[in-house]
Amino acid sequence: MNIACLVGDFPSVSETFILSQITNILEQNHLIDIYATQPQNPTAIHPDIDKYQLLNHTYYYPSIPRNYFLRIGKALILFVSSLFQDPVLAIRALNFFRHGKQALSLRLFYAIIPFLRKRPTYDVIHCHFGHLGILGMQLKEIGAIQGKLYTTFHAWDITEYLQEAGNNAYQKLFMQGDRFLPISEHWKNRLIELGCSSHKVTVHRMGIDCNKFLFIARQPPLEGQVRITTVARLIEKKGIEYGIRAIAKLQQQYPNLKYRIIGEGDLRDRLEHFMSELEVENRVELLGWKAQNEVIEILNQSHLLLAPSVTGRKGDQEGIPVAIMEAMAMGLPVISTQHSGIPELVEDGVSGFLVPERDADAIAEKLAALMENPDLCLRMGKAGRSCVETHYSIKQLTQQLIDIYHQS
Repeated sequence: MNIACLVGDFPSVSETFILSQITNILEQNHLIDIYATQPQNPTAIHPDIDKYQLLNHTYYYPSIPRNYFLRIGKALILFVSSLFQDPVLAIRALNFFRHGKQALSLRLFYAIIPFLRKRPTYDVIHCHFGHLGILGMQLKEIGAIQGKLYTTFHAWDITEYLQEAGNNAYQKLFMQGDRFLPISEHWKNRLIELGCSSHKVTVHRMGIDCNKFLFIARQPPLEGQVRITTVARLIEKKGIEYGIRAIAKLQQQYPNLKYRIIGEGDLRDRLEHFMSELEVENRVELLGWKAQNEVIEILNQSHLLLAPSVTGRKGDQEGIPVAIMEAMAMGLPVISTQHSGIPELVEDGVSGFLVPERDADAIAEKLAALMENPDLCLRMGKAGRSCVETHYSIKQLTQQLIDIYHQS
């Protein structure tokens, strides 16, 4: 099959699940072209980018200036160039009577630039996130690209995005799109509530390659250091504040407790100040961003994974965090929250514990329960590995995705 993949920033260190899906589709001898925004501050490149030579098949939209006058000026230069390539397509992209804000903001015009030399036809146009599904629909409408339109909904696009765009933002997409792929049953139900036909909705989860994650039977030592780890961006919905609060509640009873947080983000300064206020600087460590091999090494040395996700003030929620899948594959018991699709991954009392959002007392209670019961940790770790192998194997999920492509 010949597939177009519309994504946001590519490559993105926080969306390796998209990269994993792309590379596994390539492993099955299908062709993929990637249409994306170039990251402004790229960090280290994932080794799979070079291994699969993905940048040779990635087409970037020009960067869009935030200042509207600069945006117009740059668009004028691009428009003159477009007149020598595909003037009809350029004019269609500027039709604000039909395309509204996307045309007025010039975002649709900037998006057609990779298609001016050639209007490609694909078997499948797969858009990751709902707002890019809308873009894919509009690119089809103006004739820039052709193919069946599939949209994966992750979470932000059905929560925070709709706070600004409104609950009717996807109505036209629901009518014109061929298939919608929420990553959990939780978000499937939400799409149907928003007006999407249930016949067009198929749950398709993100997954991991379990072979990359060595299972280790884990039992926190009754004496000696107990290492708890979180892998997450330092943003509100990750709920890291509540993990730190829980550690503060436990530090006197468990003086050998160590909490390491892998990730970077806008809340770093605030979290450092918070750690100082609670006097847990010797118990909690912000490690910053780490490459995947470094993350795996840290998890290999850990006993428990903490993922205290919460609903953000603007409504933003998680999908099903891949970081939890990876930890479960390695045999770590998980303490997380009753949030979004997480209960579809972590079975409370079986592969970990789930607590209410923003409840540091409950987190502390469950951490203590696991530290006091090494045998329970061992059982939960084995159950977690079994769950991920059965339901979240990227190879199995990729074959399911190809089958979905063929069915629609």
